[in-house]
Amino acid sequence: MRYTVRHVTRFTYETAISESVMEARMQPRSDGQQRCLHFALSTTPASRVMLYQDHDGNTVHHFNVPGRHSNLTLTADALVDCTPPAEVPDRLDAGAWDRVDTHAASGEFWELIAQSQFVKKTDPLFEFARSIDLTRGDDPLSTLRYLMAQMYEQFEYSPHSTRVDSEINEALSARRGVCQDFSHIFIALARHLGVPTRYVSGYLFRDVTIANRSSDGATHAWAEALIPDFGWVGFDPTNNLIAGGGHIRVALGRDYADVPPTRGVYKGVSAVRSELAVAVRIGPVQSPQLVDVVPFTPWMSRDASAPLRDNEPHEQQQQQ
Repeated sequence: MRYTVRHVTRFTYETAISESVMEARMQPRSDGQQRCLHFALSTTPASRVMLYQDHDGNTVHHFNVPGRHSNLTLTADALVDCTPPAEVPDRLDAGAWDRVDTHAASGEFWELIAQSQFVKKTDPLFEFARSIDLTRGDDPLSTLRYLMAQMYEQFEYSPHSTRVDSEINEALSARRGVCQDFSHIFIALARHLGVPTRYVSGYLFRDVTIANRSSDGATHAWAEALIPDFGWVGFDPTNNLIAGGGHIRVALGRDYADVPPTRGVYKGVSAVRSELAVAVRIGPVQSPQLVDVVPFTPWMSRDASAPLRDNEPHEQQQQQ
């Protein structure tokens, strides 16, 4: 299946700033069952956009706008071909935990078992694990399916109930949050069980025939766990889904801190307001030039509570 994606981010400054420096992780990956056939990133004011690939294989675009400006708009257009992954069974054989432990003992995936900036072992995390009797079950696949289902039942999906920098304890205490929070909690518990698990930033095509809780016009996040005999399997605790062809992968990391859609700084003294719009449209796709794209509609608008100083970071986009 082919998808077109348009991702527009606008930053508006109350007073003109003198320079913006930013990097963006918006280009869908080309690996596994997914191929990015076309990608273009443009900025207004215009800038020279360059790119590199980070150590996780994510494509990172970066640019500098040196002149004075009161607005900055990033527009990313992509054409992606996605093949649904092979179905995974409900459970594995009794020796699967031994194979998980072999992966962990190799040291190759130590970063995906250890704690990270947003994935930490906390008392509220262990209290939740005890409340659902989470232990190593008969096999890792059925155990993680159980964890995902329990999170779906016990956590309310509530857009804007947490912040981009919220720790997992906030969502654990309130029993509500967004996909960013749910992914971090799932990853923390999967790693606690010894399963290498990583954070995935991307988009989710909203099939109207399938109920899901993700917001329209928002980026999405889920987790991938290394499952014996099947490789990396996606778990979407927001929607209680094994990730399929409609999950469009953009970037992989230990947690959100590794893969924010935008990150940068600006020079000046100003309050900033950001707006984001994301749309995913299923084919047929008429042209790789994406002449039929979705118009911009604001998804988020938030004023800063106080002016920001020189070299203050841009607002990052929370994954809803």
